[in-house]
Amino acid sequence: MSPILLRKPYLFWFMIGALVYIPFLGASHLFDWDEINFAESAREMIKTGDYLSVQINFMPFWEKPPLFIWLQALSFQFFGTFTDTAWTSMEFAARFPNALIGIATLLTLYKIGAKHFSPKMGHLWAFSYLAAITPHVYASSGIIDPLFNLLIFLGVYYLIQSYWKNFAFKELLISAIFIGLALLTKGPVALLIWGLCALTYVVLNRKEWSQLLAWLKALTWVSIIAILFFISWYGIIALKFGSGIISDFFAYQIRLLTTGDAGHGQPFYYHALVLLFGCFPISIWAISPLISRKSEVNLSTPQERDLSVWFRILFWVVLILFSLVKTKIVHYSSMCWIPLSFFSARVLCDWEMGLGTWKKWYSMGLLVIGLLFSFILSLIPYIGSHSFEFIPLIQDKFVQGNLQAPVYWSGFEILIGIGFALAIIYWIARKGAVSPKRINGLMISGIAIIMLYMALVVPKIEGYTQATVIDFYESKVGQKVYIETVGFKSFAHLLYFQKPAGSPDGETLIKVQRVDRPTYFVMKNDVDDAMKYHPHLSFMKEENGFLFYKHK
Repeated sequence: MSPILLRKPYLFWFMIGALVYIPFLGASHLFDWDEINFAESAREMIKTGDYLSVQINFMPFWEKPPLFIWLQALSFQFFGTFTDTAWTSMEFAARFPNALIGIATLLTLYKIGAKHFSPKMGHLWAFSYLAAITPHVYASSGIIDPLFNLLIFLGVYYLIQSYWKNFAFKELLISAIFIGLALLTKGPVALLIWGLCALTYVVLNRKEWSQLLAWLKALTWVSIIAILFFISWYGIIALKFGSGIISDFFAYQIRLLTTGDAGHGQPFYYHALVLLFGCFPISIWAISPLISRKSEVNLSTPQERDLSVWFRILFWVVLILFSLVKTKIVHYSSMCWIPLSFFSARVLCDWEMGLGTWKKWYSMGLLVIGLLFSFILSLIPYIGSHSFEFIPLIQDKFVQGNLQAPVYWSGFEILIGIGFALAIIYWIARKGAVSPKRINGLMISGIAIIMLYMALVVPKIEGYTQATVIDFYESKVGQKVYIETVGFKSFAHLLYFQKPAGSPDGETLIKVQRVDRPTYFVMKNDVDDAMKYHPHLSFMKEENGFLFYKHK
């Protein structure tokens, strides 16, 4: 093991995390909806000076609690965003909190792994998390879930610590604080996941039935304390905006559970595929200990075996829960990333110590999934650089327009996917037995490939999907104009135009015959004809799938 890993492991993982997560935070605009939604709420907090209320378009926004948005607002203020003295881009500042959360996650995983298993296990756990694709991508995003996941995980971990100490109050209190903060990050699903993990553990372990009362008492106390965090903020908001905001919030949560909200309905197996492909390469070899407990004979202490049971429960509770939920989005199963990386580290650690073997089907899985993934990485820039050849094959009129955007491709971008394919073949398929060094080489190659892709390809993808309208919004910043979207939901005009408070909404503006300033409307080219030919609107231009109108 490298001397620096032995001497200063926390400094090592801090520096590696910063090197991987931070450099390309500002490479592309924030993406509509979620990234822009949260950043806009943070901007409106700063603009109004109201840090208790979460707002969108300067109206109460009841879908998300404020913790992550507070972190973004703090980051904006630190970097001077939305001022003349800003020393980095708005996109960098919006995503910076998640980079720090990603680094904190690496440090946490190392610490827990080293404490309960060995320093080697700690390093391999952090390395596995770093090498998985979706955790890497989300740690460089402006999405809530990395913070939410870390808080839930720590809530579960400290519950385990309390249980080992006969339900010690200190650890229970820490667990409650983390779950309470998770509730303030994304809502009651945090308590649901935490509670289901505990209940599942008790049900599956008959020896725990004799102390059922102690379990109920501990879970009740943690729940009460955690809920107090949630109620304290929502109570203030209810006093300010009325109790209807609370009923709207819970109605939204129920809608997510029971309907395919916002068009996000997917088949039952959706999240299993998301984890298999999204957490490549570690998902390939982590499957085995997730479905079998045979490898637990290699664990030397009861605590090691117990942690393994808890983390397996955490993985399956999240996967099953969100497979049953009707609304399915990639990051809904993201809580699985941490236990999945744990079992990846378990396999690698046992293998390096001679307690396990590398199975042939691991290599086959890496080759099949990896080469397919490499093909997709190359296909996207190929389509982009040959977009006019693909336009006639596409039925969606809006996508046809998007692909007409003048995005420059050098040709090098296709080589990223080809390079990843060659790396997979080199590390896995070349002559000789697969060794831990080869797998380490594959994981490092994957990290480098994702960094290159996020720096060189993702901004070009964004060039097709939304750069046209964002450039238009940015060109109007500071001007005394109105800008609204018609026929599609978007938050981009609020953030990138920096819409001021008190502006009329789009529905009001389009109905009136006269306006007090230049007023622009943005639509998609598949909007209803009734809007295209509205008597109050004058057509300006069509550009890359978007229609631009001005009020007469």
